Amino acid sequence: MVFMHKRTKGIVLKSTIFGEADLIVTHLTRDFGVLQTFAKSPRKVKSRFGSSLEPLSYSTISFIGREDANLPRLTQSDIIMPFHSLRADFNCFIGISELLELCLSFLPAGEAQVDVFDLLLATLLQLQSNCNHGLCCLYYKIRFLEIAGYSPRLDVCGRCGRTASGKGYRNFYISQGSILCYKCVEIGNASVSLSDSAIKVYKSLATWHAMALSRIRPPEDLLKELTHVINSHINYILVKPLKSYSSRLLSGAEKKHRAH
Repeated sequence: MVFMHKRTKGIVLKSTIFGEADLIVTHLTRDFGVLQTFAKSPRKVKSRFGSSLEPLSYSTISFIGREDANLPRLTQSDIIMPFHSLRADFNCFIGISELLELCLSFLPAGEAQVDVFDLLLATLLQLQSNCNHGLCCLYYKIRFLEIAGYSPRLDVCGRCGRTASGKGYRNFYISQGSILCYKCVEIGNASVSLSDSAIKVYKSLATWHAMALSRIRPPEDLLKELTHVINSHINYILVKPLKSYSSRLLSGAEKKHRAH
C-alpha cells in the first residue's frame, strides 16, 4: 500500500460540514486542480487550521493518503492571503461565488489547472485592491471559458464562418453558442441582441491582464449587456452535456478541417 504526502498551494472553493467537528474542504490547487480533502476537527475552538479553511483563503496546504484515495487527509494549512475583505463585502462575495461555482462545475477533479489557478488568484488580488466586482467577474468568466474551451463565437458565424454583420448589433444564438449570419438562422432559435460596442469590450477583456482592469471604465450598460450574454451562454452549457456542446462552437470551416 503506497502512501503519499503532498504539498501545494490552494484557494478554498467551499467547505462542507462532516460530522460534529470535521469538514470536507474543496480547494482549487495549482498542482492538482480541484482537490477534496478531509479536515479533522477544524471547527473546534483550538483547531490548528484557524481560519485557513474559510472560502477564498489562499494557503499552502499539505495532505496525506493512499495514492488511490478519493479523500486524502488535510494535515496543514498555512495562510498566504486570507482575502477577508472580499468575504466581508456581501455584494462582492456574491459575485465571486459565481466564479467559484464555475471551477466546481467545469473542472475535473485531480487534473492540474495552472492557468485557471493563476487566473482566479489574479482576479481575487485585483478585486481586493479595487472591488469593481461587475467588471472583474465578467473578465474572469470570459477568460475562464477560453481556457476551458467553451468561449462563445462572437466574431464570425458559428456555422459557416462568414462575418455576421448587422446595423450596429448582432444576434447571439444561445443554443449554438455563437452569432449566426442571416443565411444560417433557423426559425424559432432563441437569440440575444449584442451590440458591436459590447463585442469590442469582449475582445479587449479576452486579451488584457487582470491588472489592467483598474485602468478602464466601460459604460455600465455595455457591461450589463455583455454579462447577460456570457451568463446565458454559461447557463446553457451547464444544462447540456459539455462534450456534445463543445462541438457546436466549431465553425463549419473548422469541422471540415478536422475531418481531413
